[in-house]
Amino acid sequence: MLFVLFHLGPERYALEASRVVEVVPLLALKKFPQSPRGVAGMFIYRGRPVPALDLCELTTGHTAAEHISTRILIVNYAESTERQHLIGLIAERATDILRRDPQDFVEAGVKLAAAPFLGPVLMDERGVIQLLLANKLLGESLRELVFTHTMEATNAGD
Repeated sequence: MLFVLFHLGPERYALEASRVVEVVPLLALKKFPQSPRGVAGMFIYRGRPVPALDLCELTTGHTAAEHISTRILIVNYAESTERQHLIGLIAERATDILRRDPQDFVEAGVKLAAAPFLGPVLMDERGVIQLLLANKLLGESLRELVFTHTMEATNAGD
């Protein structure tokens, strides 16, 4: 299976490439006043408003550094089997891919209730890579907030 690799601060993470629609450079975002931590704003992708989340801010509390290699991973976020949305995930050093068997990832031995999106880990010659579970990234209140904003923006264009 193919995975997109990226960094959140000094740590390496992977995301299933099948979830990724496109990887784009860091774009100028429309900011939402008084947004909760991690909600970076919104951008237009192929005529649709897409919420952007700063993965670094969500996980480490620090905003992503604006490097040439900082990217937005546009991913399919499945709220349920019939409701899917696009979200943009801002990640640092999102320039590599990895081909591995999903069975190579093993449970980390720690489950954090506050971070259900952190999945199993894989070791390579450079250290640990942790799988990010995109569909567990948003808690209910954040999911409601993010998708309400984009739905309102879509309806305003009608």
